[in-house]
Amino acid sequence: MSLEPQMRALLDLVETDRARRCAQILGDENGRASALLSQAQADARARMRQAFAEQRLRRRERIAAAQARLATQRRLHQQQRNAALLRLAWQQLPGELLALWQLPDARAAWVAQVLQSAQACMPRARWRIVHAPDWPAQEQQALAQQLGTAPGAQLSFEADPAINAGLKIVANGNVIDGTLAGLLADRAAIEPRLLRQLEGET
Repeated sequence: MSLEPQMRALLDLVETDRARRCAQILGDENGRASALLSQAQADARARMRQAFAEQRLRRRERIAAAQARLATQRRLHQQQRNAALLRLAWQQLPGELLALWQLPDARAAWVAQVLQSAQACMPRARWRIVHAPDWPAQEQQALAQQLGTAPGAQLSFEADPAINAGLKIVANGNVIDGTLAGLLADRAAIEPRLLRQLEGET
């Protein structure tokens, strides 16, 4: 019997086993390589999504910060505008009120408002009415006649050169001050109302 066919058969068997094992190893390695590649791609996608999410977050934060700065600037601008309007208004208000005092209808409304405030909270005792020197005597007489019918009403009128416009009513140490200076005395109370009026006109 010849050894050569047996050797060939044995070599073929070894070669077949080697090919099978190589194919198996290669298949396993290709599977691992494919899994590693898939994992690497998934990791890269996750890192990219994370990077995009961080960029979007930073962009939103920058936008929010810019919006906050803009809102602050707008508030500051509005405050500066309001302050400028109020400064101008305070410069013009005394003159405007003085001009109103010169108009008979406006002066009558002014006196009526002061009188209404006094009647609401002052005792019906002797009233001393201290007024601007230019308040016409006939208007004083009309007021005296109007109040003369009130029970316990006793009136005296006194011109005060220090009063530019308006009048104040004094009784038993109480004062209702409707003079120009008295009307402008409470700046903290007047400014919000004045600002609302000015904003309504602009």
